[in-house]
Amino acid sequence: MTLNNKQKQYLKGLAHSLKPVVLLGQHGLTEGVLAEIDLALAHHELIKVKVAAEDREMKQLVMDAIVRETGAIKVQSMGHVLTIYRKANEPKIQLPRK
Repeated sequence: MTLNNKQKQYLKGLAHSLKPVVLLGQHGLTEGVLAEIDLALAHHELIKVKVAAEDREMKQLVMDAIVRETGAIKVQSMGHVLTIYRKANEPKIQLPRK
């Protein structure tokens, strides 16, 4: 599934007031963290994840791994915060038409 610009803008607007649900610490991206992200996506559909990495390249690799492993869509990344979306079996968020 891909999102067009109108849908991404809509999701960015919804995510603006959200706080990060999952915080990655010094241990990085573990199986437990991925399970927590997966659970949060199943419940909320749209979440923010805070990636605390010193190195810019490492931070980008971790963000890419999160998107790849969870099957989510990257909506936006600003600083250390990644916003991702994954449609649930029973969707709560109604995306605008294409």
